[in-house]
Amino acid sequence: MPDYHDDLRLAHVLADAADAATMDRFKALDLKVETKPDMTPVSEADKSAEELIRGHLKRGRPRDAILGEEYGVEGTGPRRWVIDPIDGTKNYVRGVPVWATLISLMEAGEGGYQPVVGVVSAPALGRRWWAAKGAGAYTGRSLTSATRLHVSKVGRMADASFAYSSLTGWEEQGRLPGFLDLTRTVWRTRGYGDFWPYMMVAEGSVDLCAEPELSLWDMAAPAIVVTEAGGTFTGLDGRPGPHSGNAAASNGLLHDEMLSYLTGR
Repeated sequence: MPDYHDDLRLAHVLADAADAATMDRFKALDLKVETKPDMTPVSEADKSAEELIRGHLKRGRPRDAILGEEYGVEGTGPRRWVIDPIDGTKNYVRGVPVWATLISLMEAGEGGYQPVVGVVSAPALGRRWWAAKGAGAYTGRSLTSATRLHVSKVGRMADASFAYSSLTGWEEQGRLPGFLDLTRTVWRTRGYGDFWPYMMVAEGSVDLCAEPELSLWDMAAPAIVVTEAGGTFTGLDGRPGPHSGNAAASNGLLHDEMLSYLTGR
């Protein structure tokens, strides 16, 4: 199996640079915020963080392609870095500390590009999570000061904790009845939102999470962290990986049962 240690180390360097840039503008009174064509907000910090990461990658991995939320695809080839400079921009612009920079390296293979490295860095929470293919998932302050992650062993829906982002997406897709049935079946529900539920699945504090509509940059890094922690990450269609336009993550023991509720099967 390939060794991705150098790529993971670079991803941490990229996250360090992004953390410094985003924290410098967090809660700034003069922060500039625009509305994109899809009616979602983008701040000057989103753009500057992605530009910063792209600059580092062009110097450190000039042959690799880059896909970012704010500036699209650049380059071609079997390796592609996927970036969400601020996952949780709505939180960021309102001063809520639940947001993160998501950085993933994907490699071409069977079934398309698959994540082989992922870093999720939430500097306002003082947390970071990461994983590399075949090397496990971890959380901590650095590569040398880390704790290995493991999903929970909860095996009954009645004992499970389920996390989600909001109700509106499920309603818009006609999936709200199944979603509500799931919330009535599990032990506990919480609307943490964005990257955080996936990280809590990876560390075993939440057992299930799902979102009805996402982009690749929202999912690539969380997907490998969850799977390297021993969990399952698929689309609502059950397809493994971050390519379905939506996501469901779990400790693996309850995954099929969760999907049956959310898809009405």
